[in-house]
Amino acid sequence: MSNPRIIATEKAKELIATLKKDHGDLMFHQSGGCCDGSQPMCFQKGEFYLGSSDVCLGVIESCQFWMSKDQFEYLKHTHLTMDVVVGRGSSFSLEIPYGFRFVIQSRLFTESESVDLEPLRTKEDFND
Repeated sequence: MSNPRIIATEKAKELIATLKKDHGDLMFHQSGGCCDGSQPMCFQKGEFYLGSSDVCLGVIESCQFWMSKDQFEYLKHTHLTMDVVVGRGSSFSLEIPYGFRFVIQSRLFTESESVDLEPLRTKEDFND
């Protein structure tokens, strides 16, 4: 079994469950900066237009997690953990009105982890 590139904390999983109950199927896209910083953005599935330069790092609680290929080049050696903090972010992410925001914690993959990483996927790999 391949090592995941991204996982979620229990707090993040709980918030995802609440958001799914209120909004239906979800997706995530890692923001590349600017006014919303570099936080994961949560959208109703299909509400964020994925471009040909987006790659899926993995699936968290049945939600695809995407980022641009350019940004992935900087993070390809990094294991990501999605967590939740109290406070309002300055983005359009679905969790903001709930008084929380998703954040990413990162660390380098170990040598043994990096040998067998979960493969990246593209839009064409999903039948949505």
